Amino acid sequence: MLNFANANINFMAQRRLWLIVSAVLIIGSIFMLATRGLNFGIDFTGGTVIEVGYPQPVELEQVREQLESAGYGRAIVQYFGTSQDILIRLAPREGENTADLSNEVLRVLRTGAEGGVDMRRVEFVGPQVGEELREQGGLAMLYALFGILIYVALRFEWRFSVGAVLALAHDVIITLGIFSLLQKEFDLSVLAAVLAVIGYSLNDTIVVYDRIRENFRKLRKENAEQVMNKSVNQMLSRTIITSGTTLLVLLALFFLGGAVINGFALALIIGVLVGTYSSIYIAAALALSMGVDRSVMLPVKKEGEDAPEEGRP
Repeated sequence: MLNFANANINFMAQRRLWLIVSAVLIIGSIFMLATRGLNFGIDFTGGTVIEVGYPQPVELEQVREQLESAGYGRAIVQYFGTSQDILIRLAPREGENTADLSNEVLRVLRTGAEGGVDMRRVEFVGPQVGEELREQGGLAMLYALFGILIYVALRFEWRFSVGAVLALAHDVIITLGIFSLLQKEFDLSVLAAVLAVIGYSLNDTIVVYDRIRENFRKLRKENAEQVMNKSVNQMLSRTIITSGTTLLVLLALFFLGGAVINGFALALIIGVLVGTYSSIYIAAALALSMGVDRSVMLPVKKEGEDAPEEGRP
């Protein structure tokens, strides 16, 4: 079992170096997003949703191979309730209407299928709906970060809240930048994973901040840098074990979960790795750089501040 109970790593001494590394990663991610953008899935670009039924259970890989051979390489195929009901989502194609597209897909799927394939439902999602989803997803992230800013400021101190939000923005931007670099499909499940990353990373950051506040009360002789170093070292074992066990589950989902949740698992893997790094190196380092010390965390009361006014009991 990993044991970092007596760890004494000088994290804060390296904070400027790691802040520079993070700045480079953020600039690189923004550059990728500005030049290549995200490879939005059908949820955001619009497209056609087709539900079909088979007389017997069918493998998803078999359906994907049939569609890919017919030129529908970006099709999203998943079970819809049972292994006999299949939901297919297709990106819009120029010069082809929904009726023609659904008929062509049905013809492709019926080729080699025993007992035939039944068309259950055909729906078209327009690009306007996709644009609204993109806007709502972006607003959801902004609202989450704004709420966190207020929560941490009320619970701790405004410098901590700024450090926490900047660390979370750091995690989100780098995750999106890697998706842009790899051109992995970005759909609603990936957006949900990014929002989950915000919550996961915030939890780590709050635990570290709580220990910092506690140690400012207990360690009276150490300066702010020493207190923060000790706090991060004390939480190192908890952070690594929590992140490690989470990554084991996510890696299993990534390699064994199939194509449907591949992007979701990848976003969480990136987010957990970057979020663990930011909780250790970025959140506390930013708070220290903004001047958090004992006078800020434990303000000294002026003499006679709590004394009753003259003439009052």
